Amino acid sequence: MSKTSPQLKVLSIDIGGSHIKATVLDSNGSLLVDYSKIETPQPANPDNVVKAIKKLAKPFTDYNKISVGFPGYVRDSIVKTAPNLDNAAWADFNLGKKLEEELGKPARVVNDADMQGLGVVSGKGLELVLTLGTGFGTAVLLDGKLLPHLEIGQSPITRHNSYDAYIGDKAFDIAGKKKWNERMEKVLKVLKTLFNYDYLYIGGGNARELTFKLDDNVKLVTNQDGIKGGARLWSTDQVPAPAVPSSTIK
Repeated sequence: MSKTSPQLKVLSIDIGGSHIKATVLDSNGSLLVDYSKIETPQPANPDNVVKAIKKLAKPFTDYNKISVGFPGYVRDSIVKTAPNLDNAAWADFNLGKKLEEELGKPARVVNDADMQGLGVVSGKGLELVLTLGTGFGTAVLLDGKLLPHLEIGQSPITRHNSYDAYIGDKAFDIAGKKKWNERMEKVLKVLKTLFNYDYLYIGGGNARELTFKLDDNVKLVTNQDGIKGGARLWSTDQVPAPAVPSSTIK
């Protein structure tokens, strides 16, 4: 008799600028345990964040895979940038390998918006996911499959500001809700023209602050919806292809 594969149980972790959240999911993305969260440590360097994840994960004993959504550019589970954490300390840090060593299970790490995208999209057509929080996260999926990650949050939206600086948490606090919403209307018009998406999903803590009418093909989603993408990350075709390194372009 052939052995049956063990049921997929994924420790799904979302690292944010203010909190780190975790739960355990089944293969369909359904929660097997309630969410737990702790404050993101300061400074948010690799050592402190890994210690925080270990503390957060300690009560969760029944899982066989690990998925992590990270707020920065990630390739092959290796962090390249972390603009809203302790950025310099994260350069080329292999977070996936480190968590495998510390927690003893296979781990995959992707950008946090990418993981949220896997949890919320319909899987039909070109779909764009935005996360509005400490920074501005984005993910692009085609027929439910992640496309190479684009760090749009670090790109300019005005002569002097990146998307992160224009509509991130700090911008909300400084500009106020009314002005921030005016900026968000501008951002959505730009992205609609740029991507010509079939559907747009908006999540993150500041999504609830939107006050203007959204198009019919725009949907607000929760962080709880997004963390469910941790299960889909272990589908064989869901690891995003890396962008082509510039050194290979002739």
